[in-house]
Amino acid sequence: MFAAGTETSFIALEWAMSELVRNPAATQELQREVRRAAPADSAAGATATPYLHAVVKETLRLHPPVPLLLPRECMRDAAVLGFHVARGTRVFVNAWAVGRDPASWGAAADEFRPERFLAEDREVDFRGAHFQLVPFGAGRRACPGMQFGLATVELALASLARLFDWEVPGGAAPGELDMSDAPGLTTPRRVPLRLVAKPFGSEEQA
Repeated sequence: MFAAGTETSFIALEWAMSELVRNPAATQELQREVRRAAPADSAAGATATPYLHAVVKETLRLHPPVPLLLPRECMRDAAVLGFHVARGTRVFVNAWAVGRDPASWGAAADEFRPERFLAEDREVDFRGAHFQLVPFGAGRRACPGMQFGLATVELALASLARLFDWEVPGGAAPGELDMSDAPGLTTPRRVPLRLVAKPFGSEEQA
């Protein structure tokens, strides 16, 4: 359980940093928020960072660390969206495809847009009530470490955004970053992410 929790949290954090580097406007908005908020490990800091929460949601929508959820077995014959599902059928929910479904997320479903979670009519979370976003599963088989994983990723991401500015090494354009994932039970980046960190405020101090 410890290994699973650390690997998936790292995967989510790496994808979040990848998407932010490719989207400078989102990076700047996140940095403005966390740099003026209370410390992220305080209660005030946790409630004062809606954009941080939106970035994490959008990352998990596009890049769920576990793309196929734990299998379910149909206990009786059923009809789902017009399809007959026979008793005893083993069903895998594709969280990756669910999070990119244009029917739920619109024509820009493949684009990184944290703002979609800030709209008043977009109250979507991962706790199982909204099936268009299920990176942790739902119901009795939902991930037991969901809250711990979210807290870990949000705290780490807030710290990275607060303390450093980031860029692609070698002067490469952010849009050239390879965003392909490696196939498997989890979906890490196919090419490990390498970035250059510059301490925030170092240029003013120099």
